[in-house]
Amino acid sequence: MKFSAVAAACLSLLSHVAVADTSADANADAPGKSRVAVPSTFQPPQVFQNENLVHVISLEKNYAKEFINVVIKNTSPEPQDEYYVPFTGSQVEKLGGFEVKDKKDESLSGFTIEAVEFDSYSEVQYYRIRLPAPLPSESKQTISISFYHLNGFAPLPAAIEQSEKQYLVYTFSAYAPSVYPTLKQKTEVKLPSTDIPEYTKLPGSGKVEEFPQRQGTKLTYGPFLDIPAGAVEPARVRYEFTKPITYVSQLERDVEVSHWGGNIAFEDRYTLHNYAANLSTQFNRVEWARAQFYKPETTALKELRFPLQVGSKDAYFTDVIGNVSTSRFRSNRKEALLEIKPRYPVFGGWNYPFTIGWNANARRFLKKVTGDTFVLNVPFLEGPKQPEGIQYGQAQIRVLLPEGAENVKFHTSIPASSITGYTIDHQKTYLDTIGRTVLTIKVRNLVDEFQNRNLIVSYDYSFIASLRKPAVIFSSMLSVFVTIWALSKVNVKISTK
Repeated sequence: MKFSAVAAACLSLLSHVAVADTSADANADAPGKSRVAVPSTFQPPQVFQNENLVHVISLEKNYAKEFINVVIKNTSPEPQDEYYVPFTGSQVEKLGGFEVKDKKDESLSGFTIEAVEFDSYSEVQYYRIRLPAPLPSESKQTISISFYHLNGFAPLPAAIEQSEKQYLVYTFSAYAPSVYPTLKQKTEVKLPSTDIPEYTKLPGSGKVEEFPQRQGTKLTYGPFLDIPAGAVEPARVRYEFTKPITYVSQLERDVEVSHWGGNIAFEDRYTLHNYAANLSTQFNRVEWARAQFYKPETTALKELRFPLQVGSKDAYFTDVIGNVSTSRFRSNRKEALLEIKPRYPVFGGWNYPFTIGWNANARRFLKKVTGDTFVLNVPFLEGPKQPEGIQYGQAQIRVLLPEGAENVKFHTSIPASSITGYTIDHQKTYLDTIGRTVLTIKVRNLVDEFQNRNLIVSYDYSFIASLRKPAVIFSSMLSVFVTIWALSKVNVKISTK
């Protein structure tokens, strides 16, 4: 979709997702992750029944992605629009990217997701899904729920040799989490390889003697019939995953907009960790260099590839020591790719903080819509694209707008459940008077699959405001010359009568 079409479609939506006042008090609450307070004795009303449920757990990357496709039926005499999904307290801390769609009509919008807060010490927490329209009595609807679990794996053994295979353990429930009774369901576990030395076995039903049924890299538990509400069947799987488990605990992303320079400057600061199995012996550089000739699979992170927007230029890469020369950047009409290599292979338990940055022509991202209104459309994330995936624990996105920008609004397709807050304030830089307008958005528990999501920001920037910087520069230079001229007229000679 072209930028102009996106801008026109989103401009009307922006007025509903952010505020026009730039004061701190007006921006104290987040627009995304809303929470519902209920009594400590709260129990979701039994107004739905799961007719058929398919639970898919994908462990193909270094994070767990789960889908729950379910046909729900309203069993109450009144229309209902609130559907609850339970999680344990430990799961909620690692949960991110919670989204809901209509399985039969993905264009249907209007699903809202809210975290239910009633007791922070309770073992069970809930997310409430509000349907776009109340479901009439005895009616059915097919919904698709997706979410991610970060840091849900445990290497077993926890320490391995430099060239040894890595195995991960993932614990789950063979019954999908639900506060409603389920007539029929099954759970599918998708794995990255066929090397699966251990997995939980359960009694079968019908013609199947034992669950799970194994087909290549997939394990299938079920179908199970007539599962009561809240039922749990603990299970775990241990499988080979000889790749890095890359986790970015903190990402600080700055997007600086310059109207006078016609430039947008990007800078990403990463605090990166590898949560793979630790080394059981000291790192052997000779063995590492020899192994690179036949390129074996390894838990060490050797390089990172950053696909940037077409037209990006002036890319740079630094770490805590300084500039790193082991990088390559190519940019042409079809792509822009930054490839970097850390100073050392990042093995399990090792860290690597670094910074990348680049410039881009503002015309590719910034458009003037009507009057003094501008719309900025930039990627929300532009992190590494690795086959094994990337996890983001905390991220802070700052958009530095020109001095004098007002009526700031924003929209993003990042799941609202992952947005923890936003602020609009000011920051003084060179030759500023009131400071640049800064939009700051904080998110948690995202994965690299959200790198294609955009951040759209609209703001008003008048012609008078655009003259503020040249006026400051002109008056400053004039003051300097007047001061020098005045000082030159002062007679500092010492004379005697």
